[in-house]
Amino acid sequence: MRLERLWLTDFRSYGSAELEPAPEGLTVIVGANGQGKTNLLEAVAWLATLSSLRGAPNEALVRVGAERAVVRAEGEREGRRLLLEAEVPARGGRVRVQVNRQPLGRSRELLGALRVSVFSPDDLGLVKGGPDGRRRLLDEALASVGTRYGALQDDLARVLKQRGALLKGVEGGRLDESAALTLDVFDARLAAVGAAAASARRNLVARLAPAVAAAYDCLAGRASGVGVAYETAWGAGQAELAAALAAARVDDVRRGVSTVGPHRDELGLSIGGLPARTHTSQGEQRTLALALRLAVHEVVTEVADSAPILLLDDVFSELDPARIEALVASLPTGQALLTTAGEVPAGITAAATVRIEGGQLVG
Repeated sequence: MRLERLWLTDFRSYGSAELEPAPEGLTVIVGANGQGKTNLLEAVAWLATLSSLRGAPNEALVRVGAERAVVRAEGEREGRRLLLEAEVPARGGRVRVQVNRQPLGRSRELLGALRVSVFSPDDLGLVKGGPDGRRRLLDEALASVGTRYGALQDDLARVLKQRGALLKGVEGGRLDESAALTLDVFDARLAAVGAAAASARRNLVARLAPAVAAAYDCLAGRASGVGVAYETAWGAGQAELAAALAAARVDDVRRGVSTVGPHRDELGLSIGGLPARTHTSQGEQRTLALALRLAVHEVVTEVADSAPILLLDDVFSELDPARIEALVASLPTGQALLTTAGEVPAGITAAATVRIEGGQLVG
């Protein structure tokens, strides 16, 4: 997979911009803070996932005062030409996307057309933050290697929304007969779809666990006993989830939310047998976050038989020299884009360098 050109119109800080990265190796994007370096990586990541790597709503991607943002990318995937085009309206509404001039009916049809692995200082939240970010990491990795899991995600989100609306509409904490029958239907669907989603995540985690441990040990320079596990409060199969939903029904009706299911599951992370989120230093947490990203990149490359494009957003600024050296040695080969406000670390050779001055690409 290779990105050859990126064009932006009224995207974030750019009125107009064109980037032509090196076809192989590292393209370094250099500029002072606030010049728009991350915006370039965000445009590439957004085309791959149709979501902001910074969690922003789509309308925030449109340059202030503009009616719409346009993002276009040209490249090659598995020996075939690839042209991605997207238009984002400034005031909400439907995002229009085309792949090789063919409009997409559903956003998930884009999944896998362009794959990226994003590394950023914000990745610390993967370890330090709540479980939402860790579940999202798994779901994005699964969706990037096939549309089937994307469809499963859509089904899961739909039934959770329907079930949630029903629960919120119950008055006085008591279900009438009609609502109870409808809830039975939603529970059966949630048990089936939820168990399938959890199974896919669990299988992914089984592949990730040894890769995360190996990457961490390499970055830390020692054996550290890293543990990675998929954790549920309801078991492992459809029957178990159905039973858990039935047992939680009274509480769900009282609270007006779905308290059981894969939307509550956790990716458990530990170092030396201790929970990484609460019992490790920030240096250890940052190293584990990098290990997670490296492991996901490795597994997606194996499954898809094609390496995602590496997007490295100022990743070296928060690392000590030893970890910088270890990360440089651990970076996979392939096409990569790196942003930096300073010098490129020793051991990294740039295939191309792009400078940003005054918010403009100058070569």
